[in-house]
Amino acid sequence: MSEPVKKLRTYDSSRRQAQARETRRAVLDAARELFIEQGYGRTTIADVARAAGVSVETVYSAFGNKATLLHRAWDVTIGGDDEEITYHERPEINVLRAEPDLARRLAMQAAVFTQTARRIVPFLLAMQGAAASEPAAAEMLAEIGRQRLEGLSVMAREAAATGQLAVSEQDCRDIMWASTDGVLWQRLVNERGWSDERFQTWLGQMWINALVA
Repeated sequence: MSEPVKKLRTYDSSRRQAQARETRRAVLDAARELFIEQGYGRTTIADVARAAGVSVETVYSAFGNKATLLHRAWDVTIGGDDEEITYHERPEINVLRAEPDLARRLAMQAAVFTQTARRIVPFLLAMQGAAASEPAAAEMLAEIGRQRLEGLSVMAREAAATGQLAVSEQDCRDIMWASTDGVLWQRLVNERGWSDERFQTWLGQMWINALVA
């Protein structure tokens, strides 16, 4: 009598993948906080590993080096998560891009920027402080500038397409670019004590007054 054939269990990798993703996010969160608190130059991979509760080898295996870790920490900072989605293609951005009334769209855009400023401005300030002595930080700042200009070029082009702009597409891009580098939010909210709500309303109205016909 032949023995019944044993069925091979299929390997379920979903749990391991979820654990790996959680580990990567813990490392990124730890790196971001350390870069802000003690500076990029003073932060070592060992510091990040210790703060994340993982081994140094785990950090190197996931990210390779500190410069890559810096770039990925920025991606999480700007997006608020570790999804591989370009910022101006995110759902909340697509909602405002679909708004046909330009004044309302700009008010919505000011609200989104204000919400993200609390995450991104401390990171930007840390990179600015490190840029003079750390090439990776300087390169990161330059990349952030390119990304921001690219994204705002899209927004300006779509604003011009509404036929409601009072200025040129290029001026629209430049005005939004100049007012979203984090300096205004830092000065008015953190240094002058404005609430986020007050800043959001002011920024939106400034854009409307300057840009909408």
